[in-house]
Amino acid sequence: MKKQFIKVLLSCTVIAGGFSVTSCSKSGSSSKNVSRATGWNINDKDGKGFQFNTDFKEQETAPGLVFVEGGTFTKGKVQDDVMHDWNNTPTSQHVQSFYMDETEVTNKMYLEYLDYLKSVYPPENPKYANVYKGALPDTLVWRNRLGFNETMTNNYLRHPAYAEYPVVGVNWIQATQFAEWRTDRVNEVMLEREGYLSEDAKYQALTGEVQGTFSTEAYLNRPESVYNGQIDSLQGKKKKDSVSVFAKRSTGIIMPEYRLPTETEWEYAAQAQVGSREYNNYRGRKKYPWEGEYTRNGQRVGRGDQLANFKQGKGDYGGIAGWSDDGADITAEVMSYKPNDLGLYDMAGNVAEWVSDVYRPIVDDEVSDFNYYRGNIYTKTAIGEDGKVNILKDEIKYDTLPNGKIVAINLPGEIEMVPVDEEETYLRTNFSSSDNRGYRDGDPGSSRFFDRFSDDDGANQRKMYNSPKHQVERDSAGNLVRQYDKSNTRTTLINDEVRVYKGGSWRDRAYWLDPAQRRYLPQYMATDYIGFRCAMSRVGSKSKNKNKTVRGKKAK
Repeated sequence: MKKQFIKVLLSCTVIAGGFSVTSCSKSGSSSKNVSRATGWNINDKDGKGFQFNTDFKEQETAPGLVFVEGGTFTKGKVQDDVMHDWNNTPTSQHVQSFYMDETEVTNKMYLEYLDYLKSVYPPENPKYANVYKGALPDTLVWRNRLGFNETMTNNYLRHPAYAEYPVVGVNWIQATQFAEWRTDRVNEVMLEREGYLSEDAKYQALTGEVQGTFSTEAYLNRPESVYNGQIDSLQGKKKKDSVSVFAKRSTGIIMPEYRLPTETEWEYAAQAQVGSREYNNYRGRKKYPWEGEYTRNGQRVGRGDQLANFKQGKGDYGGIAGWSDDGADITAEVMSYKPNDLGLYDMAGNVAEWVSDVYRPIVDDEVSDFNYYRGNIYTKTAIGEDGKVNILKDEIKYDTLPNGKIVAINLPGEIEMVPVDEEETYLRTNFSSSDNRGYRDGDPGSSRFFDRFSDDDGANQRKMYNSPKHQVERDSAGNLVRQYDKSNTRTTLINDEVRVYKGGSWRDRAYWLDPAQRRYLPQYMATDYIGFRCAMSRVGSKSKNKNKTVRGKKAK
């Protein structure tokens, strides 16, 4: 013990005129397996001490995604505003790094989702009848009273000729549910690859050999509940001595969730300023996802070709057949046009795309200029009497949309979520309620004359956003009863169920190709020109370049 102490002292640095300790530590204390807080061993071979993943490198790029390094940019319209609605005034915003789908979600990708639902939740079973039906795209969006579009109505979704075309007829709710399903399927693959699940686990659930399915959040919170409690029989090579081993978030192999991009992320990715850092572009002078002020290619190779699929004029959806044609009359196959500087395809034209934000005419940068997003509804896991999170076993929670469509919002095996309450909000300064969609613009407190209103004098009729309120419910016989709001006092179509969609489409003129343009539609509605793509948050470092210098020193 005494010799060890002398050895430690000798490792200290003595400076003339005084004694200064610059490195007074045992040999090997710089190791990543020795705690800098306590000096205890981490990940001791005998299982002693604190166990922590010190081998994690960085988040890998999940299937279908492209890395988008975050940064600052000018969000909003700085070019034409021929509509004079000025609903997206320029603001300086900063976006964290994230990932985005290389292309829009295609028919083939969405059909994979439909086939999975049909296999795991057979529609012929009355209990599951509305799971598959609620996920089906609305193929009737192609119909036009004075147009012959029955070919697309009958073929666009399922015919192999359209397999790599963007899926349409999908409303915002269906798009978010696809993203949730995709998260679980990708994490199943990750757990299988790392040996936490057997190689055929995902297929056994698909074929019905085991009951139930996989939910990422259920696995992280109550892994023994996954696959309807049969996960022990689906363990991979990590299982030791008949003891099941489960991955945790700390293992680093569980991917963050797929989701719809925020409006700010989508606009930032579409602008792709990384390829051109001149002052004007930094200040938002870039009009399209590509360089220049025109929609035709100005380079020697391919000169004159259209750079996107859009409506060129009245009755002109593609140009004269031949040289000036843009190659499509309706949607086009993904990757038909050059990607932008981030490697993202069709960020202008082809189909417009849902983003996650609730629509408001303003962007409140006084409150937030970092990862701006309107639409937060904070929830927490429901805890049962046994102190564990509640897992929905055989229960399916449905929601009836204003148009009468029934969608499943919670499936068996998923965690039950409830709104946050005073336990989480008490004395907080950053949020005070669960639902923040109308914060500072649309909730009762946002109204200029809110203090003059009361429940007795019709305050509900005079809110800032006084939109129609259609009601759909079922009678005792199970029939839908629709009650349309025919009030003449309504002043707007904006409410908390109206979502933003971005980008031009095959139906739109060039004006809408500007990434800053924004429109909105109720989240339960679908069209033949709106599709979507998924995004995923980046965890850890801002950049994937590990060799960059930091304050003059090379990063490790």
